[in-house]
Amino acid sequence: MAVPSLKLEVALARSTLPSISILHPIAAPRVASFSRSPLLPRKLLPCCISYRSFRFSVKASSVQTASKGLQVGSVIAESLQIKAIPTKPVEGQKTGTSGLRKKVKVFQQENYLANWIQALFNSLPLEDYKDGVLVLGGDGRYFNREAAQIIIKIAAGNGVGKILVGRDGLMSTPAVSAVIRKQKANGGFIMSASHNPGGPKYDWGIKISEIKTADIPDVDLSSVGTVRYGNFTVEVVDPVSDYLELMEEVFDFQLIKDLISRADFRFSFDAMHAVTGAYAKPIFVDRLGASLDSISNGVPLEDFGHGHPDPNLTYAKDLVNIMYAKDAPDFGAASDGDGDRNMILGRGFFITPSDSVAIIAANAQAAIPYFKDGPKGLARSMPTSGALDRVASKLNLPFFEVPTGWKFFGNLMDAGRLSICGEESFGTGSDHIREKDGIWAVLAWLSIIAYQNKDKKVGEKLVSVADIAKEHWATYGRNFFSRYDYEECESSGANKMMEYLRDIISKTKQGEKYGNYTLDFADDFSYTDPVDGSVASKQGLRFVFTDGSRIIYRLSGTGSAGATIRIYIEQFEPDVAKHDVDAQTALKPLIDLALSISKLEEFTGREKPTVIT
Repeated sequence: MAVPSLKLEVALARSTLPSISILHPIAAPRVASFSRSPLLPRKLLPCCISYRSFRFSVKASSVQTASKGLQVGSVIAESLQIKAIPTKPVEGQKTGTSGLRKKVKVFQQENYLANWIQALFNSLPLEDYKDGVLVLGGDGRYFNREAAQIIIKIAAGNGVGKILVGRDGLMSTPAVSAVIRKQKANGGFIMSASHNPGGPKYDWGIKISEIKTADIPDVDLSSVGTVRYGNFTVEVVDPVSDYLELMEEVFDFQLIKDLISRADFRFSFDAMHAVTGAYAKPIFVDRLGASLDSISNGVPLEDFGHGHPDPNLTYAKDLVNIMYAKDAPDFGAASDGDGDRNMILGRGFFITPSDSVAIIAANAQAAIPYFKDGPKGLARSMPTSGALDRVASKLNLPFFEVPTGWKFFGNLMDAGRLSICGEESFGTGSDHIREKDGIWAVLAWLSIIAYQNKDKKVGEKLVSVADIAKEHWATYGRNFFSRYDYEECESSGANKMMEYLRDIISKTKQGEKYGNYTLDFADDFSYTDPVDGSVASKQGLRFVFTDGSRIIYRLSGTGSAGATIRIYIEQFEPDVAKHDVDAQTALKPLIDLALSISKLEEFTGREKPTVIT
């Protein structure tokens, strides 16, 4: 079961200062990490913090307040009253690699979220936030409203000067990053469980002696405006405007509008009742001219309409049904709970995330003005297919293979070595911000389609999503790729399986036969950051064969119960005549081998995966 989460992203805008990003996916918290700084006391946080790059995972809880809402727009001159609330460490409140994941009812315990937020402020040097500006927003899931009020008051109690809050507490993850950078804020808080379900039954995801909180009423977040209390200011802002302005700088909106307004082109976007519903109409309809009925599930709901806001073939079934229908639109896309993931579809045609980032990179310089001078470099997470590697090689661009986790991309971006990157888990982005960005990926694809069809007259056959993909495969070859997820496995069995595989790897030798495959090497992936020299080990177990095929095993902390085992299977096919084979058919021998090597059913009792991508 997935978890709601509070994603606290504190990314310092000034390049001379250390930057922090705090992410809290309710179902999948993320790793806490800070830029290297001698001022950050490790012992103050009840969680694991690495002195790496740019990101920190967190989860939140709810403390209810009964005070009357403070009206936005009013100015209150009295001094700010701070009260100290006694507290103590909370058992199990320890941040893991993906943040702190618990059920909502756990976070609703007294001061649970407040403890975590206070720990954050305790861990930072005063100069990182004192009298500074922070950004606050979330995906609108259950419990975010209460969490927003808690965060505002604790920020005030710890000396923050101003908080910029998205109207109704809404702001997508990429938009928070965009606002931080444009407004030169010290950082921000993102309340989100990413692509996981929302609601009172699901999860939320963030040694302390006391909590410092401001004794102020709740702030009315429903209207844009400013409220002041002593030296502390809360400004409720339009969550879309700064982000939209950035997108207009990155893309040629007129080119995209010319495509969307064509009578022979139809577009469908599924917001999955998540945060991008607040962005879809202003961007796609009002600015680019799409019809209102091209947006489905466009109203953000606290429980995402009882859906699972994960844009894949399993959970975005509404869009899949639309795009595989007889009279399907030309282009379809979906985004996740907090707006940082995406899925791309053509008429009856699915684009894997691995192919998506490769195709965007291959076409970026021609189709997207932001990349008019070409990308600085390309990067992918280790489990993502090698399709992007081939683009980097052909375009003679620097290339990086990094562990799963956006912070590794952030380091490379800050160093000016990376422009476009992606993960097979439906995350794609560029250095326009320091997050993956679902709307950006959709606009990138619309730009590529528009560029390919800019000279087509009405009535002429348009270059389709499938045409673009097949042309790419003809040029670079096709990397067949699939991911098998086994969610909520019993942790003991999952860990035993991984140890069993590590033992096999320790004994393997190059040239050994695995069925029809010959082993090139097997290892437990380790990464040395080329920017700061830090080392990330045990990032995934790899079996790589001489024909370039790969099997990868990872445990992923994206749920609140048990363990999720992910198996990644990849095979390169240079023969154009074989490119139209279904991926599951092409990969079946390798899939069977992956299950045989791991003895997954024996260790876990699971006969079938929960999700196949």
